[in-house]
Amino acid sequence: MSLPPDFLWGVATSAYQIEGAVDEDGRSESIWDTFCRVPGAVAGGETGDVACDHYHRWREDIGLMKQLGVDAYRFSLAWPRVVPGGDGEVSAPGLAFYDRLTDALLEEGITPFPTLYHWDLPQVLQDRGGWPARETAEHFAAYAAAVAERLGDRVQHWATLNEPLCSAWIGHLEGKMAPGLTDITAAVRASYHLHLGHGLAVQAIRAAVPDAQVGIVNNLTHCEPATDREADVAAARRADGHVNRWWMDPLHGRGYPADMRELYGVELPEKPGDLETIAAPLDWLGLNYYFRSLVTDEPGGPLPRARQVLLPGARRTAMDWEVHAEGLTETLLRMTDDYGARCLYVTENGSAYPDVVGPGGQIDDPERTRYLEEHLAACTNAVNRGAPLAGYFAWSLLDNFEWAYGYDKRFGLVHVDYASQRRTMKGSG
Repeated sequence: MSLPPDFLWGVATSAYQIEGAVDEDGRSESIWDTFCRVPGAVAGGETGDVACDHYHRWREDIGLMKQLGVDAYRFSLAWPRVVPGGDGEVSAPGLAFYDRLTDALLEEGITPFPTLYHWDLPQVLQDRGGWPARETAEHFAAYAAAVAERLGDRVQHWATLNEPLCSAWIGHLEGKMAPGLTDITAAVRASYHLHLGHGLAVQAIRAAVPDAQVGIVNNLTHCEPATDREADVAAARRADGHVNRWWMDPLHGRGYPADMRELYGVELPEKPGDLETIAAPLDWLGLNYYFRSLVTDEPGGPLPRARQVLLPGARRTAMDWEVHAEGLTETLLRMTDDYGARCLYVTENGSAYPDVVGPGGQIDDPERTRYLEEHLAACTNAVNRGAPLAGYFAWSLLDNFEWAYGYDKRFGLVHVDYASQRRTMKGSG
């Protein structure tokens, strides 16, 4: 691999998926605590109440990172653990947990890459309007400031949001994630205020940590038409607008795509100066990539009127996602060529497979190993073609709570037996 000599090798997790301890040390409920208790919302009625018990086993988990030989760890902070009221007073025990985690990572030579928001909005703020309300963006900036002031003497790399697309579209339009709404107006307003919250948080972080390297993490997809029919080509353009351009254009000073604004038919809650705030210059851009989108036109279907299809015989993961590493190369190059990215990280990439524990306790997962090798080759290809890729974070360190799929889907490099919390390195790890 012709990757840069200072290339960062990392693993990634998120707070609600691994921490557990949902009612300890003053943590308040998040929208995912609430969503998990909606009948039928999560497979098996499962919750993140215990998850991987990382809140108590974090030293063991850092030991696993050391065993893996990683340079960096991308984790998220739980907003309801740090600011249980959503705004106002900071919880000393809650913030102290991340303080200890940061110190321990640094002691082991592992660079911390915290993400401030990975979908676990305090329920108290949801009750006051959630992301469709402008004040949530303002409260997010205040929370970001509190964390940056506490950790900024040791943490340089910061991500504001993880995959705002999922928060807005899947959470407010499709209803498949918290808070479980199916309202295009709420979804568009949420998308706008997530962007605004990002911009305000960038300002807050840089005020507290002048030399901070600040970025955002988006899940982006290489969209292609399933055929050369004009209708499918147009559908691919809509899909690209829905999953890529809507999220990238405002960050780069281009405003919101006119074709998508027309498709959604929702007036943006814009105020003077907002677009400039949203387009705060980024030090790096995070890309989460899992699959490409091969789409066909679907008149009368849900927005964006484009249905994803799979090629017959295509390799798939347990999530029924097509394995298509070339899409990662193309997406990295697009971020470089179309958006002028100066520094890129693959902040998530990984695959779920039905792992089997062998008679000796070993977990051999050659499909996941092959997936990783192919996607790292795709990274190398992108670097050779000019992409400023600086690091790669495998998803995920641990098997964990996989949102609406519960504990059925396993992405980890490390296997977790949830009953005993025993961790076992897989072959891919």
